Amino acid sequence: MLKAITERVSWAGKVDWELRRFHGEEYSTHHGSSYNSYLVRGEKTALIETVWSPFASEFVENLARAGVLDSIDFLVANHAEPDHSGAMPELLRARPGLPVYCTANGVKSLKGTYHQDWNFQVVKTGDTLDLGAGLALTFVEAPMLHWPDTMFCYLSGENILFSNDAFGQHLACETLFNDTVDECELFQEAIKYYANILTPFSRLVTKKINDVLALKLPVSMICPSHGVIWRKDPLRIVEAYLKWADDYQEDQAVVVYDTMWNATRHMAEGIAQGMRDARPSMTVKCLNAAKADVNDLITEVFKSKAVAVGSPTFNRGILRSVAAVLEEMRGLGFKKKKGAAFGSYGWSGESVKMIEEGLSGAGFELAAPGLKLSWQPDGSGLEQCLAFGRELAGNLG
Repeated sequence: MLKAITERVSWAGKVDWELRRFHGEEYSTHHGSSYNSYLVRGEKTALIETVWSPFASEFVENLARAGVLDSIDFLVANHAEPDHSGAMPELLRARPGLPVYCTANGVKSLKGTYHQDWNFQVVKTGDTLDLGAGLALTFVEAPMLHWPDTMFCYLSGENILFSNDAFGQHLACETLFNDTVDECELFQEAIKYYANILTPFSRLVTKKINDVLALKLPVSMICPSHGVIWRKDPLRIVEAYLKWADDYQEDQAVVVYDTMWNATRHMAEGIAQGMRDARPSMTVKCLNAAKADVNDLITEVFKSKAVAVGSPTFNRGILRSVAAVLEEMRGLGFKKKKGAAFGSYGWSGESVKMIEEGLSGAGFELAAPGLKLSWQPDGSGLEQCLAFGRELAGNLG
């Protein structure tokens, strides 16, 4: 089903209300998502991106039912990841020989994924595709935002930026536009998307946004590949990205832990309380790594100045949920954040040192020597936790 965005641009994608995990099992999508494909009709017609492969037949059938399948002149593949390109094999079986506009790296990725030698037309930054009737697409390469093949395209004549994964969110919405959804929910999903997917490329985000802004192109809408279309104050999400890319921090800290018999939980709660006592205005959140959604947890780390990480010693190491969080943090490459380690033990006590090594390896500055307590903390031990929290809060500047 096509939905009009303007008189000459329509949405042709799929809203996936049932989606709960993405990137395999790596990313949680509590509110579903959408795979946004766009049809641009001038004297010639361009289709910008497709949908994920489970919806390929439905996608092609909808184009045929709408009477536009045979009128498509060009396919633009801004990104080769299967949630964008999954319907390409079925579409190109229906329309063999259709020109596919993508970057050179896009050709590599698409051939590597589908093993088809389609009619690739390689484009680079500044290349244009004239659609007639005053419409033209200008291509802008955006490598590593967030794959090597990524590009944006700008539609002159309508002043629309098709931004691919940038400025998107995993949020199912049948009404399409940012001014038709709950704004708090929208921006929570947008910051989660940035924190978990784009953080490693923040320096490139800043450069690419500034490059595009320097062109002084009028932007009436931003149409990403997932979630809502930004039509009301569309540059607001661009401003948010510039903030998030600049080593973003709120006045917040998060205590992340796992526990076996609640000793480490009691430590975590004491540390969190000590931080609140020292800085009453600061938000302090306490999250169990084994029970919290890992992507929501990482979003809280992204927002924080500091993270305290705790685990009991288990098999001369740490609990697997804590190890997984440390690995997520390492891979995302957070900058200018502080950390500290804590944990309980019975007889060997290696966990705190291992967590400190993990935090250092993830680029966190250790803000206080680690705290380890044997067995269940008593009154004296809990006072040490409070003091540890106060010291950590005091070292945040």
